[in-house]
Amino acid sequence: MGKVKTDIEIAREAKMKPIQEVLNGLNVPDKAEVYSPIGRYIAKIKTDYLDTLKNKKDGKLILVTAITPTPAGEGKTTTSVGLNDGLNKIGKKSIVCLREPSLGPSFGMKGGAAGGGYAQVVPMEQINLHFTGDFHAITSAHNLLSALIDNHIYWGNKLNIDVRRIVWKRVMDMNDRSLRSIVVDLGGVANGYPRQDGFDITVASEIMAIFCLANDLADLENRIGNITVAYTRDKKPIYAKDLNAHGPMTVLLKDAIRPNVTQTLENNPAIIHGGPFANIAHGCNSVIATKTGLKLADYVVTEAGFGADLGAEKFIDIKCRKSNLKPDCVVIVATIRALKMHGGVSKDDLKNENVKALNKGLVNLERHINNVRKFGLPVAVAVNHFITDTDKEVTALMDFCKTQGVKSSICKHWSNGGEGAKDLANIVVDICNNKNTFKFLYEDKIPLFKKIETIAQEIYHASEVVADTKIRDQLKDFESKGYGNLPICIAKTQYSFSTDPSLKGAPSGHVVPIREVRLSSGAEFIVVVCGAIMTMPGLPRVPAADSIKLNDKGEIEGLF
Repeated sequence: MGKVKTDIEIAREAKMKPIQEVLNGLNVPDKAEVYSPIGRYIAKIKTDYLDTLKNKKDGKLILVTAITPTPAGEGKTTTSVGLNDGLNKIGKKSIVCLREPSLGPSFGMKGGAAGGGYAQVVPMEQINLHFTGDFHAITSAHNLLSALIDNHIYWGNKLNIDVRRIVWKRVMDMNDRSLRSIVVDLGGVANGYPRQDGFDITVASEIMAIFCLANDLADLENRIGNITVAYTRDKKPIYAKDLNAHGPMTVLLKDAIRPNVTQTLENNPAIIHGGPFANIAHGCNSVIATKTGLKLADYVVTEAGFGADLGAEKFIDIKCRKSNLKPDCVVIVATIRALKMHGGVSKDDLKNENVKALNKGLVNLERHINNVRKFGLPVAVAVNHFITDTDKEVTALMDFCKTQGVKSSICKHWSNGGEGAKDLANIVVDICNNKNTFKFLYEDKIPLFKKIETIAQEIYHASEVVADTKIRDQLKDFESKGYGNLPICIAKTQYSFSTDPSLKGAPSGHVVPIREVRLSSGAEFIVVVCGAIMTMPGLPRVPAADSIKLNDKGEIEGLF
């Protein structure tokens, strides 16, 4: 048996088509006013062309989500790419819509987000690093607003901003725990007024959220103008538009807002645009990208970050609510390895057959299936196959899916590309042909705290939500200011239904503690920070960056 090729080696051997050929397959005209090539293999669609697509009929929308993440890996992006290739293999015109990877995970612990094996989007190295510069534009726009706030205070502070009540942090697209809490403006009067500040990671920025929820440039600028950046001493809100920040910030984002088109290893189209994390934001690619895909193809495969309790819930209750999107099918990705971990097996023992642990861990998959059904959506299970999976384990998992009344498929896209996902593709097509009873988890009009309780009890199966008087008063204050109809964006660990990452399987009866609530008046949701989750992650003891370098040929090594 030969040496198994790494993802980057497979990607480097890809026979990519010029992006013009990929777009020709979608009947996108090869004109300067339609798209701008970025090199040979990437293009940005122009917004004027997107306007011409509005009257075209939408294709079917397939949401790919997963069981609760484990160190064993689930392969949600890999499965999304494989399913897209599988749909094209069976003669369907399909596009996969993904998020852009953040440099934080790429150099941290999780690695890149371009798929894996023979189910990847390429050029993988560019996608996982700077790509088309969208994240840099978002970072710059966010930090321009930070600079304008401090500059306004320095030059007289006509808006009477209370420096103790500035709620707009700075951002950077890297994990750096040392920047979570800092002091700025030191060095005397020439540098301004000292105050406490901090950094979030770019993917947690409200600009990122707005970028991914905006319908067009005008909507983007309007939402940016509505960002609450600070308060006066008498607690009057100060908005970005009060600083005339929305105009120049939109200028920085005018090209970034255009969707990026690349291709899979099998030369099928992929739109990669936007990238908020699902544990600290809403975890979906841009509305513009998804809607573009639906106009250009018969099927659109898109993903929502982490497990269904975070990603799928937010995809539906935030993204779909704001954009009038409606999934036709939900695919839950599971691996036998991860389910065994939920059943108590350590990562080092996953190679050994353990049907008993698998059966114990299936409660996690069952919980996610039942949760998705609460939205009135049909479910299929994609079993991302590993070579260590035994026949008995596969049979146990498939039999379990039958007891749940869901169709399942053993998927081998990692090793066989689209050919290994044809069965899943056929299942998805059959499901998409049926009508569903799509609905949201909660209504706009119910109180904010009740919305939080609904998510905690219905999705996390918690017994209660704990919040001190200060938190409850903040929520009531948001309601009094007209924000009571906004949806909730829970920020919590992705590793458990609870706020304790060590609780695997399907814990019930736990308590969800709220540490902080934040108003995202531009993105139009309320962020609820639970447990110990951080909006600026730190690097692990041994970061992925330790293995990333250039070899003697000038090629990147260690990126995964």
